[in-house]
Amino acid sequence: MDLPTPLHEGRLIKRYKRFLADVDLGGETVTAHCPNPGAMTGLKEPGLRVWLSLSPDPKRKLPYTLELVETKGGLVGIHTGRPNAIVAEAIADGRIPELAGYESLRREVKYGVNSRIDMLLESPERPACYVEVKNVHLVRPDGPNPGAHEFPDSVTARGAKHLDELAAMVEAGHRAVMMFCIQRMDGDRLALARDIDPKYGAAFDRALEAGVEALAWECDVRRERIVLSRPVPVVG
Repeated sequence: MDLPTPLHEGRLIKRYKRFLADVDLGGETVTAHCPNPGAMTGLKEPGLRVWLSLSPDPKRKLPYTLELVETKGGLVGIHTGRPNAIVAEAIADGRIPELAGYESLRREVKYGVNSRIDMLLESPERPACYVEVKNVHLVRPDGPNPGAHEFPDSVTARGAKHLDELAAMVEAGHRAVMMFCIQRMDGDRLALARDIDPKYGAAFDRALEAGVEALAWECDVRRERIVLSRPVPVVG
């Protein structure tokens, strides 16, 4: 998935009210939209090098959007609206073996209780496959899972609900996949941050027991483009 170009380099001053970030663009301070409702642990410290996209829409109140943050481990994509496009592109290119061979891909299809599935894969000769995509950007070197990517980075009742709805799809005879899209390149596995959200961990266990599949892929994150690069094990 290509990122908007050119991206504008700056230094983070502060991230606040979840969706706002003040950034120094070489002497000019701008307030950018921060498209990430999570805690962003390790990615919001003042002084971090960041990259912003700039919208051409003159009606936007905040024309800049925070896209990338640079850490000691490299670039990290923090835009939670990007993973669906990243994964859809990889599926269309046949780069995810477990999700290959379907004739159609539909996005934002209604299912469950007032929910929409990120992607619905369909072919006449096989069960429909419901794919839920989650953005992963948390790494805690001194946390309970050093060396691992972790999800979630904050309490997510919505995420637990999605897992239960995926389990219901399996029970109805369909296939369901929880896809963790990791927008960074410095971990060796995906682990659940059960200390952050025990209820999500319990929902994940229920989902796996019901037959929901879990996949995790790291991304190759560059200033021009973000693409899925390699699968990593999900250790739960």
